[in-house]
Amino acid sequence: MSRAFVRESDQDPDELLPDRAISPHTNFVTPHGLQQIELRVRELEAARQAARAQQDAPAVARHARDLRYWTQRQAGAKVVEPLQDPQAVRFGVRVTLHFDDGTEQTFRIVGEDEANPSQALLSWTSPLAKAAIGAVPGDVLNVLDREAEVLRIES
Repeated sequence: MSRAFVRESDQDPDELLPDRAISPHTNFVTPHGLQQIELRVRELEAARQAARAQQDAPAVARHARDLRYWTQRQAGAKVVEPLQDPQAVRFGVRVTLHFDDGTEQTFRIVGEDEANPSQALLSWTSPLAKAAIGAVPGDVLNVLDREAEVLRIES
Protein backbone atom coordinates (compact mmCIF):
# COMPACT_ATOMS: atom_id res chain seq x y z
CA MET A 1 0.00 0.00 0.00
CA SER A 2 1.24 3.49 -0.78
CA ARG A 3 2.38 5.59 2.19
CA ALA A 4 0.01 8.27 0.90
CA PHE A 5 -2.94 6.20 2.10
CA VAL A 6 -1.67 5.46 5.59
CA ARG A 7 -3.08 7.49 8.45
CA GLU A 8 -0.50 9.40 10.43
CA SER A 9 -1.72 7.64 13.59
CA ASP A 10 -0.85 4.28 11.97
CA GLN A 11 2.78 5.26 11.39
CA ASP A 12 5.60 4.19 13.65
CA PRO A 13 6.34 7.25 15.86
CA ASP A 14 10.05 6.76 15.10
CA GLU A 15 9.36 7.64 11.45
CA LEU A 16 7.16 10.73 11.81
CA LEU A 17 9.92 13.29 11.19
CA PRO A 18 12.31 13.50 8.24
CA ASP A 19 15.96 12.77 8.93
CA ARG A 20 18.38 15.57 9.70
CA ALA A 21 20.81 16.30 6.89
CA ILE A 22 24.20 14.60 7.21
CA SER A 23 27.23 16.59 6.09
CA PRO A 24 28.92 15.32 2.93
CA HIS A 25 32.33 15.95 4.56
CA THR A 26 34.37 13.32 6.38
CA ASN A 27 33.36 13.33 10.04
CA PHE A 28 36.72 14.16 11.61
CA VAL A 29 36.43 14.47 15.39
CA THR A 30 38.75 15.11 18.29
CA PRO A 31 38.80 12.49 21.06
CA HIS A 32 36.65 14.88 23.13
CA GLY A 33 34.28 15.28 20.19
CA LEU A 34 33.78 11.51 19.98
CA GLN A 35 33.01 11.44 23.71
CA GLN A 36 30.41 14.18 23.17
CA ILE A 37 28.77 12.17 20.38
CA GLU A 38 28.70 9.00 22.48
CA LEU A 39 27.15 10.90 25.39
CA ARG A 40 24.52 12.42 23.09
CA VAL A 41 23.58 8.96 21.76
CA ARG A 42 23.13 7.63 25.32
CA GLU A 43 21.04 10.67 26.32
CA LEU A 44 18.80 10.33 23.28
CA GLU A 45 18.29 6.60 23.80
CA ALA A 46 17.17 7.28 27.38
CA ALA A 47 14.95 10.18 26.32
CA ARG A 48 13.31 8.09 23.59
CA GLN A 49 12.61 5.26 26.05
CA ALA A 50 11.09 7.73 28.53
CA ALA A 51 8.92 9.24 25.79
CA ARG A 52 7.73 5.78 24.73
CA ALA A 53 6.84 4.97 28.35
CA GLN A 54 4.77 8.17 28.48
CA GLN A 55 3.25 7.41 25.05
CA ASP A 56 4.39 10.84 23.83
CA ALA A 57 4.52 10.20 20.06
CA PRO A 58 5.88 13.65 19.07
CA ALA A 59 8.72 13.33 21.60
CA VAL A 60 9.44 9.76 20.47
CA ALA A 61 9.66 10.98 16.88
CA ARG A 62 11.95 13.88 17.78
CA HIS A 63 14.29 11.72 19.82
CA ALA A 64 14.28 8.94 17.21
CA ARG A 65 15.18 11.38 14.44
CA ASP A 66 18.01 12.89 16.51
CA LEU A 67 19.19 9.43 17.53
CA ARG A 68 19.40 8.38 13.85
CA TYR A 69 21.50 11.48 13.13
CA TRP A 70 23.91 11.03 16.07
CA THR A 71 24.21 7.27 15.52
CA GLN A 72 25.26 7.94 11.92
CA ARG A 73 27.72 10.61 13.07
CA GLN A 74 29.15 8.18 15.61
CA ALA A 75 29.47 5.37 13.05
CA GLY A 76 31.27 7.64 10.58
CA ALA A 77 33.52 9.40 13.10
CA LYS A 78 37.24 9.47 12.28
CA VAL A 79 39.18 10.38 15.43
CA VAL A 80 42.18 12.60 14.84
CA GLU A 81 44.64 12.32 17.72
CA PRO A 82 46.32 15.60 18.69
CA LEU A 83 50.03 16.10 18.06
CA GLN A 84 52.13 17.12 21.07
CA ASP A 85 54.18 19.69 19.14
CA PRO A 86 52.45 20.62 15.89
CA GLN A 87 54.66 22.41 13.37
CA ALA A 88 51.82 23.49 11.06
CA VAL A 89 48.13 24.24 11.44
CA ARG A 90 46.08 21.08 11.29
CA PHE A 91 42.90 19.57 12.68
CA GLY A 92 42.73 19.73 16.49
CA VAL A 93 45.30 22.49 17.03
CA ARG A 94 44.84 25.88 18.61
CA VAL A 95 45.84 28.75 16.35
CA THR A 96 46.45 32.42 17.11
CA LEU A 97 46.20 34.86 14.22
CA HIS A 98 47.18 38.54 14.14
CA PHE A 99 44.99 40.47 11.69
CA ASP A 100 46.05 43.51 9.69
CA ASP A 101 43.75 45.73 11.79
CA GLY A 102 45.74 44.86 14.93
CA THR A 103 43.27 42.35 16.42
CA GLU A 104 44.15 38.82 17.41
CA GLN A 105 41.96 35.74 17.30
CA THR A 106 42.66 32.36 18.86
CA PHE A 107 40.62 29.31 17.95
CA ARG A 108 40.79 25.52 17.88
CA ILE A 109 40.02 23.59 14.69
CA VAL A 110 37.50 20.85 15.48
CA GLY A 111 34.86 18.65 13.85
CA GLU A 112 31.62 20.02 12.46
CA ASP A 113 29.52 18.79 15.38
CA GLU A 114 31.99 20.17 17.93
CA ALA A 115 32.10 23.65 16.42
CA ASN A 116 30.98 26.48 18.66
CA PRO A 117 32.35 29.87 17.55
CA SER A 118 31.34 31.51 20.84
CA GLN A 119 33.83 29.14 22.53
CA ALA A 120 36.50 29.65 19.83
CA LEU A 121 35.87 26.17 18.37
CA LEU A 122 35.78 26.38 14.56
CA SER A 123 34.80 23.63 12.18
CA TRP A 124 37.57 22.41 9.94
CA THR A 125 35.20 23.18 7.03
CA SER A 126 34.88 26.88 7.95
CA PRO A 127 36.55 29.43 5.65
CA LEU A 128 38.92 30.61 8.39
CA ALA A 129 40.05 27.07 9.30
CA LYS A 130 40.43 26.11 5.64
CA ALA A 131 42.62 29.16 5.03
CA ALA A 132 44.80 28.33 8.05
CA ILE A 133 45.31 24.57 7.56
CA GLY A 134 48.87 23.88 6.49
CA ALA A 135 50.20 27.29 7.53
CA VAL A 136 53.18 27.72 9.86
CA PRO A 137 54.00 30.58 12.24
CA GLY A 138 54.95 33.65 10.23
CA ASP A 139 52.75 32.77 7.25
CA VAL A 140 50.35 35.48 6.14
CA LEU A 141 46.88 34.30 5.16
CA ASN A 142 44.22 36.02 3.12
CA VAL A 143 41.03 35.38 5.07
CA LEU A 144 37.74 36.84 3.87
CA ASP A 145 39.49 39.85 2.27
CA ARG A 146 41.68 40.43 5.35
CA GLU A 147 45.28 39.51 5.98
CA ALA A 148 46.27 37.59 9.08
CA GLU A 149 49.65 36.36 10.27
CA VAL A 150 49.89 33.03 12.02
CA LEU A 151 51.44 33.84 15.41
CA ARG A 152 51.19 30.59 17.38
CA ILE A 153 50.19 26.97 16.96
CA GLU A 154 49.54 24.88 20.07
CA SER A 155 48.32 21.36 20.70
